[in-house]
Amino acid sequence: MSATRFSLAGKTALVTGASSGLGRHMAGVLAEAGARVVLAARRRDRLEARAAEIARAGGSAHAVEMDVTTPDSVKRAFDAAEKAAGPVTVLVNNAGVPSGAWFTRTTEAEWRGVLDVNLDGVFRVGQEGARRMQAARSGGSIINIASILGLAVLKTLTPYAASKAAVIQLTKAMALELARDGIRVNAIAPGYFATELNAEYLASDAGRKMLAKVPFGRAGRLAEIDGPLLLLASDAGAYMTGSVIVADGGSLLSIG
Repeated sequence: MSATRFSLAGKTALVTGASSGLGRHMAGVLAEAGARVVLAARRRDRLEARAAEIARAGGSAHAVEMDVTTPDSVKRAFDAAEKAAGPVTVLVNNAGVPSGAWFTRTTEAEWRGVLDVNLDGVFRVGQEGARRMQAARSGGSIINIASILGLAVLKTLTPYAASKAAVIQLTKAMALELARDGIRVNAIAPGYFATELNAEYLASDAGRKMLAKVPFGRAGRLAEIDGPLLLLASDAGAYMTGSVIVADGGSLLSIG
């Protein structure tokens, strides 16, 4: 297969949760592949700093504020994205928050807060993106970031695991309905990737013990998400929809 099949030249990609972690990294990967990238999150200062980095590296990047828990904010962000970079044809639904309490100690506020971002946010952003792709008759690719904890469970992570399992089913339902519009919808289910958000934990005794159970014996490196991302975003994955790509160093094998 020609490497040009992985090119995103001429495409506009919007990444939510792009101010840190996987989203921040993925925005750079998409820009390097040729996309006009729009970075979306609540922390505009961090978005603009990252967009400037991408521009210095030769890419095209723009920052827009978006709160995925507010429908009006989502719509305004898409309007700003279209004005700055053109209609979005690649959407990466990455915004998410963690959870960390035993089931019986999980508060109503924590439960609702995690689902509002991790599940409802994916619904809101995905629906807005799909409606605009339908109206433009452009087709497109929507990539929802799930988790291996949507496929298996660990203790103290009930809201997070429930939200990510729902994202996987939402991905499949979206894929089934949107295929007729030429819109592909797939998911990536990452394992443990080292980011600024979890670096301290992964370096702790508990974190090291957890990583020791991973068949690869380590956390994922950010560059190891690039292949699945570009496959789903580009024409290289043109016949894929409703798929869930697991990138976890074999973690699911050890969870059981």
